[in-house]
This record gives sequence, structure tokens and C-alpha cells, in this order.
Amino acid sequence: MSADTAPPEEETPQGQKGFLGTIERIGNKIPHPAIIFLGLIAIVVLLSAILSWAGLEAQVQVAVPQGTQVVPDYSDAGSMYPSLDHATEPPVPDYEIKTETITVNSLLSADGIRLIFTTVVQNFNDFGVVAVILVAMIGIGVAEEAGLIAALIRKLVSAAPPWSITFIIVLIGGISSVASDAGYLVLVPLGGAVFASLGRNPLAGIAAAYAGVSATFFVNILITPADGIITEVTNEIMGGVAPNAPPLTVTHNFYFSAVSTIVMAAVMTFLNDRFLEPRLGKWDPSERPPDAPVDHVPDAEELTLETKGLRTAGLYLLVAVVILSLLTFLPSAPLRNPDTGEIFGNSPFMSSLLFIISMLFLVTGIGYGRGANTLTGSTNIINAIVKTFNGLGGLIFLMLLIAQFITYLNYSNMSRLAATGLADALGHANIGALPLLIGFILLVFVIDIIMPGVIPKWAIIAPIFIPLFYNLGIAPQTVIAAYRVGDGPVNVITPLMVYLPFIILVCQRYRRSAGMGTVVSMMMPYTVVVLVAWTIFFVIWYVSGIAWGPGSPVHL
Repeated sequence: MSADTAPPEEETPQGQKGFLGTIERIGNKIPHPAIIFLGLIAIVVLLSAILSWAGLEAQVQVAVPQGTQVVPDYSDAGSMYPSLDHATEPPVPDYEIKTETITVNSLLSADGIRLIFTTVVQNFNDFGVVAVILVAMIGIGVAEEAGLIAALIRKLVSAAPPWSITFIIVLIGGISSVASDAGYLVLVPLGGAVFASLGRNPLAGIAAAYAGVSATFFVNILITPADGIITEVTNEIMGGVAPNAPPLTVTHNFYFSAVSTIVMAAVMTFLNDRFLEPRLGKWDPSERPPDAPVDHVPDAEELTLETKGLRTAGLYLLVAVVILSLLTFLPSAPLRNPDTGEIFGNSPFMSSLLFIISMLFLVTGIGYGRGANTLTGSTNIINAIVKTFNGLGGLIFLMLLIAQFITYLNYSNMSRLAATGLADALGHANIGALPLLIGFILLVFVIDIIMPGVIPKWAIIAPIFIPLFYNLGIAPQTVIAAYRVGDGPVNVITPLMVYLPFIILVCQRYRRSAGMGTVVSMMMPYTVVVLVAWTIFFVIWYVSGIAWGPGSPVHL
């Protein structure tokens, strides 16, 4: 380089300019969720002492069932244990309206300090979320480690006709949220490769896959581990709000979740093919950097092993389904309700659904591993489970803190006081349940910008809004359905999405100048359109009164 030739000025990265750059800089300063919950615990402890000292209280009218007996509930984390014999209670007991005074309990009083010191282990032990995570991830971890999920995604996408490829990619992305790493790490690069192989713009394929995996992350046509976790957290909170209310099951939003997955996949397909891809224009292969990683294409031997693995997995799955059917559908089968004989609803089958799904993933994963020679012995299977559990350490520690936070908040009664005051104010405002739910969707959408995680966000929101909406006559399953709508759309553009750097790297395989701004500008239409379309869909569902899931009506 000659002396009079100045090096080109380095441009400011596009993702650091303007409003989005401000969000990124602010987001990078937000501490780890564990630190957030430690701070929230400290705030609850101090605030409970201040409000208790101030004598804050409220009188509320509550409906108390008369002549009922407390019956032990042995259901926990998707499992049902044999219960003690007890007299059958009338389906609709008589209620008496009583006035109750709610006062703030100080966590810095003698009783509060005793609670803090003596219940840490018990709080964690009673928090069924951890068991749900561990049990669910046994099967999913083995299936993912064996390569079953990646093989299924590859086969399904390659078998699709060209005209349906976008819809298939988006739909499989939605289903892949049952094992989110597979969706992000396998389907997103595959979406780009498939579009490139078809002569279409690979960035549009990446956008379709990313939107399918992330924009509707908390809905699925399958029951996912997140469903079990959210259910357990909600039941923990409902135990302090309405102890006699029936607990939610993992299928409380199943109808809404399954239909939303398909409807939103159609919406995103239309958006991708009619608007995004034409805007991106025809892809120029010269935009690809010379040192871009080459997408792995399985050779003939790998494809043969993959086909054999899928065939073996299908055989294992068939055997497992036959055994499960014998345990469920025969008269007096052990997974039927022993008293009523029902299968769906209040039955051991429904209570063990998470365990059943996990075991189906485990069996098919083992079958694929044996057929494809990816899991060649029992030791490898155990190692796959151990590897999965090793990656859950941070989440389990976070669950420990969340368990304490919920316990302390419930003990202090502050959430009940806040919910009572807000419910009273909103009730007199005559706003109506539906506008409140729409406002809740928008609130979740905003919070998701800085806290994309489904579980930590719900752990903060639920203790306030479940009691609030319950006091307004809105069922918890309705609140969770609204939460699902608000939780997803912004995932694809928030700088705090943990997979965003990976998405940028995948885009750079096909456009070397791609950065955060590239991804955000591609995904912004998905955020806006999915939020609007999904909210309208929620409103239509709510107004029509269709149950959210089996035994989960819209209204209390």
C-alpha cells in the first residue's frame, strides 16, 4: 500500500446504529437472570418489611366452599401416584361469601426470618419444575444426541415438493421447539441450503426457518417440556390464590397451541413468499465469502445409515405405541381412570403424558442410534443423558432462585394485595376482560425484548397477573394462552436472543456483509405481522368460546 493511500474508514456496524443499536447497548448491560432474581428476592424481603410496618391491608370478599374435605393431591410434575381412598365430593359444592382481611407479612420479622432459613431446601424440593425438566430431557436428549431429530428434519424437508417448501420449513420449525437446539442449529442452516439448492434466495430460507422456530416458540402440535414447567409454576401460584380450584394439566392450551402452530405457519409462509423474498431479490452467489463453511451434505454411506436408523426408530416406536395402547385403551387398563374409566381428562394417562412423551423420544432415539450406529451401547445412551443433564446446571440453579422468589412473594401477601387493588380499580373502570387480555399480550411483547426466556419471564409475571385476572373471573388457562401470543413474535429481533449471533453467522455464509441489521431488517416484518395476526386470532378464539384444551374452558 502506498503512503498516500489511506485505509478505508471502518463503518459503524449496522446493528449498532439508531434505535436498534440503543436497544442492543442497553440489553448488553442487563445482568444474568440469576442476578435479576436475587435482586427481586431482596426487593421482596425489604418491601414486605416496609409495607408491614406501614400497616398496609385490604378487605376482600372470597367464596369459601362449605362442607368440603381437603383431599391429598398426589399428582406432581406430570406423574400420578396412588392416592388414599376418600369419599367422593359433590361436583359443585355450596359456597359462602366471607370477608377476609389481607395483611402484609414481613420477611424480616421473626417468623419471616425463620421461613427464609428453614424452607430453602423444601421450597426447591416442592418446586416440581425441576423434575419436569429432568424427566422430559431424558428422552429428548438421547434423540438429539443420536441424530434422530436432525435426520427427521432433513428427510421431511428433502421429501417436500418445491411449492410447499416454505410452509414445511416453517411448520417443522414450530414443531422443533420441543428440542429448540435442533431447530436453531439444524433447521436454520438447512433452510438456507435448501433455498440455495432450489435457486431461491437462501436468506429467505434462513428467515423462514428462524421465524418458524422462534416467532411462535411457545406453541406446538406436541406437548413440550415448557408446557409442563409453565403448568407447574401456575399451579404453585394458584395454590395460594384458590386452593380448592382444580390444578391445570399440561394440555390446558393444547387445542389453541396446535391450531396456532398451523395457522401462524400459513401466515409466515405467505409473508415470506409474497413479500420478503421479492424484497431480497435474486441471490448472487458472488456475495458468498470464499472461505464460507460448506454445508454438510451426507454421503451415500451416511444416507444409507440414516435411512436404516429411521427404519429402526420407526420399528421401536411402533412397539412402544402398541405397549402404550394396551396399557391405555383396553377395558380396565391401568392408565384409565380407575373410577370412571375415562382416558382423557382426569386420568393416569393424562397425568403421565410428559413421562410418556419423554419415553417415546427415548425409545425412538435408541432405535435410531442402533440402526445408524450413532449409539452403539448402553454406556453411550447413559452418556447422552448425562451430557444433556450437564447442560442444565445453570437452569436448575435459576429454578432454585425462582422457587424461593415465589415462596417469599406468596408468604408476604404482596401479590394478593396488588392483585386485589388492581382488580378493584380495573373492575370499576369497566374496561372489560378482552381489552385487558390484549393489553397483557402487548405487555409480554415489550418485556420479551429484554427477557426472551419463556420460564423466567413467566415466573415474574405470573404471581401478579394470575391472581389479578382470576379475581376478574378470567381463567388461568386463558391468561397462559394470551402469554403465548405475546411471548414469541419479538424473539426474532431482540438482541438478547442467544441464537442471534449464530443466525448472523449462517447469513454470512451467503452474504459476507450480513450483520445484525441484516437479520433484524429481515425479521421485523415477521414480528409485526405475527403479533397482529396472532392477536386477532386470539380474539376470535376467545369470543367464540372454544375450549383452549381438554377440560380447559375460556371462562371460569
